Amino acid sequence: MNFEGIYTPVITPFNEDFSIDRQGFATVLEFLIGAGVNGIVVSGTTGEYYAQTIEERVELTRFAKQVISGKLPLIVGTGAIRTEDSIILAEAACAAGADALMINSPPYALPTEGENAQHALAIDKAADLPIILYNYPGRTGVGMGETYLQIVSQSENFCAIKESSGDIGRLHLLANEYPTLQLSCGMDDQALEFFVWGARSWVAAGANFAPEAHIALYQACAVDGDYERGRKIMAAMLPLMAILEQGGQFGQCIKQGMALRDLPAGPPRKPLSPLNSADQNALAQVIREMDSRISAIVDE
Repeated sequence: MNFEGIYTPVITPFNEDFSIDRQGFATVLEFLIGAGVNGIVVSGTTGEYYAQTIEERVELTRFAKQVISGKLPLIVGTGAIRTEDSIILAEAACAAGADALMINSPPYALPTEGENAQHALAIDKAADLPIILYNYPGRTGVGMGETYLQIVSQSENFCAIKESSGDIGRLHLLANEYPTLQLSCGMDDQALEFFVWGARSWVAAGANFAPEAHIALYQACAVDGDYERGRKIMAAMLPLMAILEQGGQFGQCIKQGMALRDLPAGPPRKPLSPLNSADQNALAQVIREMDSRISAIVDE
């Protein structure tokens, strides 16, 4: 499977009682399809998978497949502490007709690289689908080092990696030493650097509410090779990227961004809480300025 373009790790809209807003979820998916993103990720970090039951995640996968109806590739996250739960999710994704899986390290458990790799291989065996790895040690506590990558390479299904470590050295390592592993940006404030080093895709949470900006950067860099325009677009996006990657309220900001576009979002599930009024206003101002600057750049 070729990972090309903007892949949106879709939010999960909730009602005020924290139940899943199915119609809102469908509305968001239809908005993203119409906006021109290249793929959808269900059960990612941005989708608050960690706050959902396995049953809810399986149902969301099935429902997403129905709504997307082949218009875009569907990637399903298998993140869980227990390998057995990840296998259930992978099998359900395969049964639903998903196009690929996203595998991260199991959080909290702190497996060795060998144990972590066997976890990934067990998931792969259960579904036999293309896999994009998700390296996010800041959330999981462990990284996908070279030993891990060597072990999982036993299976050809491991074809891409979403790199979210924030370590620019990892970007250089993957680009130079693992050319057969497709490189996908997972650190939003480094998107320009990823494209310079050959990434062809960006799994971008902000694309839930600002797909146009993310597509513009991808178009400039990966499609047109116009890095002068890409630098201008990235400069316009950096204030938002700083809030998302460094502000400490990542999921809440994404949901507030949706609300600013009158798209369904609802509150985050506990233990998280919505942004306060001051942070909401600051985010709105940053988004307005970004949209204005990028619109002017694209129209040049």
